[in-house]
Amino acid sequence: MRLKTSEFKSLFTDGLNGIAELFEKHQYELRIAGGAVRDLLSGKRPEDVDFATTATPEEMKRMFQDAGIRLINNKGEKHGTITARLHDENFEVTTLRVDVETDGRHAEVEFTTDWQKDAERRDLTINSMFLGLDGTLYDYFKGYEDLQNHKVRFVGNAEQRIQEDYLRILRYFRFYGRVALRADEHEPETLTAIRENGRGLAAISGERIWVELKKMVVGNHAAHLLELLYNLDLAQYIGLPPDGDVVEMKRVWRNASAHSPKPMTVLAALFHGPDNVDKMDLRLKVSREEKTLALFLVKHRRTLRKSDEEPDDLRPFTDFIIDSREPDSQSKVCELLKYQGEEKLLSELQRWSVPRFPVSGHDLRKMGITSGKEIGISLQELRDIWKKSRYQMDKDELLSHVKL
Repeated sequence: MRLKTSEFKSLFTDGLNGIAELFEKHQYELRIAGGAVRDLLSGKRPEDVDFATTATPEEMKRMFQDAGIRLINNKGEKHGTITARLHDENFEVTTLRVDVETDGRHAEVEFTTDWQKDAERRDLTINSMFLGLDGTLYDYFKGYEDLQNHKVRFVGNAEQRIQEDYLRILRYFRFYGRVALRADEHEPETLTAIRENGRGLAAISGERIWVELKKMVVGNHAAHLLELLYNLDLAQYIGLPPDGDVVEMKRVWRNASAHSPKPMTVLAALFHGPDNVDKMDLRLKVSREEKTLALFLVKHRRTLRKSDEEPDDLRPFTDFIIDSREPDSQSKVCELLKYQGEEKLLSELQRWSVPRFPVSGHDLRKMGITSGKEIGISLQELRDIWKKSRYQMDKDELLSHVKL
């Protein structure tokens, strides 16, 4: 088949046309590879476009340098990737490769000119396709058919693909969430291969696992996929508590999924206490902000709740935000409301802005209070009065309460 969509045509910028002419002039083949092909066939314009070629890295370097095209970031060169910059755009072009040796994390590769051999070493059929710059689809493993049928399958033998890089287990789940229409339509032999090789995830770096896991957790079918991680005995290898609260997680996913929860909002439901958060952080090396959110949710999910007497009142939450005086506490409380399934309060809090306390220590000094300790005590008393007034009192009204 030949692709002629507007998304495909929109890729042909001055930069890509310049690169394409250069490869053609030197008689090297250049095709779009992997995820960008999958996105284009799904009717999306890809965010990143990777290219594959029959030219070796040395041949590409010579060709680009002779044409006066700047090369940047030579980190990928040993894996066969050259990055060229033309018309303010970066183009990542990788030589076709075959795996010579793999250890479950990295592969030793050698270069080839055989497109099918390169496709064979890729993880999933839907990621193994190439697209010529004339729109011709090169599909060696029925990837397009799988994409149309919303199927996620490994290229060739699932066990072999997994053993080449155990992270592919999590990539399978992430793409399942992106492609499959229904939650539980996995091929039994795929799940068997995953279960039998799950231990291999223990050797994968936490950073790589976290990149995949957090994408999976905010995709479709996330609750089903997280439950599957437990059913297949994988949780213990990827920083999640072995006895995670799957029932709570499914409930939170139902509450939050329509409101773009952060990955940690969903995962926090699995944690029984702060120890689980510390162990996860040790394994996955999440950001400080992500860890703080997990600890916040675990600490406050049962105690910081709407009032039984006035269930529509935002006050328990706004009081907490104002008292905490932390810049991101409003965003954390919004995640808490997603966790709790409080849609109405969530939309109100998203529109609410933190009122500014109108009195400063400077105002009290002008009134003759000089001791730092007294100023601190007075400010706290005035904050309490201001809170009781629902943040309505202005500076003069508050200062009239100061006892001199």
